Amino acid sequence: MRILAILAHPTERSFNHAIAGTAVSKLRKNGHEVTYHDLYAEKFDPLLSGEEIPKDAELDPQIEKHCKEIKEADGIIIIHPNWWGQPPAILKGYIDRIIRAGMAYEFLEGDNGEGVPNGLLKAETAIVFNTSNTPEKRELEVFGDPLEAIWKNCIFGLCGVKNFYRKMYGVIVTSSMNERQLWLEDVEKTVDKYFPPKK
Repeated sequence: MRILAILAHPTERSFNHAIAGTAVSKLRKNGHEVTYHDLYAEKFDPLLSGEEIPKDAELDPQIEKHCKEIKEADGIIIIHPNWWGQPPAILKGYIDRIIRAGMAYEFLEGDNGEGVPNGLLKAETAIVFNTSNTPEKRELEVFGDPLEAIWKNCIFGLCGVKNFYRKMYGVIVTSSMNERQLWLEDVEKTVDKYFPPKK
């Protein structure tokens, strides 16, 4: 399977990087072809220009490459911290520029954009791994877990991805090395479950 893995965290020694490294390593060990992007390390430009919005816009070759990768992926893994109940700005910019009409979704004939779009992504499964410094109980009761709605409903559900799984690890700031090791083992188990070894 072709799996696209996207990391969005600015600090190289972050736990997000450890999650990404663990997930990518497990995918490769299971025999999958992995395309991996560390958006901060690659200095991905998150700014969507007005000229780029139309469906038939001429795209920068790098953006076109990203679009092709997500369209052709059999599976997708996203890794990012929970910042203000949202992905980091660089990842939001990736969504704005890459999850494009005609690439990830389309409006059917006769629909001028007010209806429910038809998803075009080939991926059957998408996984999102998050980190947070907010206890789970407070996240659910006070904030309503906005990241679940964003990724499951607003992005992957809309773009036709049928299977979605998301896991939040935390509280990161007070976590022990033992807790982190157990979380990384959980990442491996999750990858094994959704993207098992080739038969």
